[in-house]
Amino acid sequence: MLNFIDRQILSILANDIKADLGLDDAALGFLYGTAFAVFYALFGIPLGRLADSWHRVKLMTIGLTLWSFMTAISGFAKNGATLTVARIGVGVGEATASPSAYSLISDYFPARLRATALAIYSSGLYIGGGLSLLIGALVVEQWNAAYPGGGPLGLVGWQAAFLAVGIPGLLLAAWVFTLREPVRGALEGNPTPADPHPFRGFVNELFTVIPPFTLVGAARRGIPALLINLAVAVGMLGAAYGVTQLLQSGDGVIPGISDQWLFSAVGYYAVYCWAAALRRRDPATFALIWGSPAFLATVVGYSAVAFMAYATSYWSAPYAERVFEVPKSELGLFIGAPGAVAGFLGVILGGRAADALQEKFANGRVWIILFGLLAPIVPMIIAFTTDNSWVFYGFVFVAQFLSSSALGAAGAVTQTLVLPRMRATATATFFLGTTLIGLALGPYLAGYVSSIRGEDLAAGILSTFVIIPVGLVALVWSLRAVPKALETVQARATAAGEPAAGR
Repeated sequence: MLNFIDRQILSILANDIKADLGLDDAALGFLYGTAFAVFYALFGIPLGRLADSWHRVKLMTIGLTLWSFMTAISGFAKNGATLTVARIGVGVGEATASPSAYSLISDYFPARLRATALAIYSSGLYIGGGLSLLIGALVVEQWNAAYPGGGPLGLVGWQAAFLAVGIPGLLLAAWVFTLREPVRGALEGNPTPADPHPFRGFVNELFTVIPPFTLVGAARRGIPALLINLAVAVGMLGAAYGVTQLLQSGDGVIPGISDQWLFSAVGYYAVYCWAAALRRRDPATFALIWGSPAFLATVVGYSAVAFMAYATSYWSAPYAERVFEVPKSELGLFIGAPGAVAGFLGVILGGRAADALQEKFANGRVWIILFGLLAPIVPMIIAFTTDNSWVFYGFVFVAQFLSSSALGAAGAVTQTLVLPRMRATATATFFLGTTLIGLALGPYLAGYVSSIRGEDLAAGILSTFVIIPVGLVALVWSLRAVPKALETVQARATAAGEPAAGR
């Protein structure tokens, strides 16, 4: 819950931050999406590896302490640069949470109770997302009413809100540290001894995915690999520079590389480095993930869903506050709380529907992802063009419910397209796509279009429809490719060097 409260609270505070720090909507989209997403996604890989080899309770305690501290530090921000550094810290800290928690829960509960336990854990994400609006609204309104000119230390309402949700995380970290570290695999009768070198795998993963360590990792594979790696890095920076020039207004000044596209370039370069290293050390896993059009099409297709969903989730509260001029407390009550319910119900019902369709069709789950891409379009159009706040609340709820239905289906498809030993890597790849495409680009595009259209958030949010043709092409491809890919998983793995089943 705190993970998502600290991540999502920026939404209810966006307009206040914008006014006090002089930021535009593009900068707000960058802070929520890219600044957080790139580091969350990339550090999730080595930290996930560390969760498999080290003390998970200690790792989760360190991560919770870091992201809570950086959330609290956000409350002292005086400019966008300070907030950017804080959001990076939140992203790195939160990258420890799910790998550690999933692994711990799987060793706390036997297989017959594990799905229920993980579902209860996952519900905290939706509850936290909804509570972030409620808590943020309450703190800002009460603080500004009590201290109209700024309170202790000169803090205003939005700064106090960051402190209000960050400090409890530091206290919770002390409690988390007391949790029992279970023996891995003990419930399955296959206890795993402690790794004598728990940080070795973590360091190795750093050299495959975190720049500039990636240059050392490439050099280990030989001079040709290093030269290709450098060429990709230069190409990514060149692309970032070109996009920056293309998008910035012609004021006679040659721009450098904007933070948005520099961070994005670093993220995509790091993904290349990780994929290249995987191809070398595990050809079979590479073949079933990066060498599988069905897998990649599914990831891109769901990333298009996330592209629109993240933008809607983040910008709905600032939009309603500006257009309908309603108090923050109303936004928390009628956007935050229903949003938590919408996401929870959408994931559960969408997952059930996907499993039911899969029993009848080899591509049944892909149809649910396609539904999650197309079904929210009309509700989003109605929500962001109406002049009635109640119509807006209702159709935002519907849009969030429909888009969240695709998550379980997409995750299940990617898991079934690989061998059991490859599922963690498949999960990491899936979330790299959804984070670096959906979260890093969707909220920013909405903010950028709003900025160039004179702070028109409706145009910004609806501009995210530009991703629909990309997602549609990817999912139509997936509909055709997934059935055959499911039939040939073992054969393709064997062809890439994996021992045949039973050997």
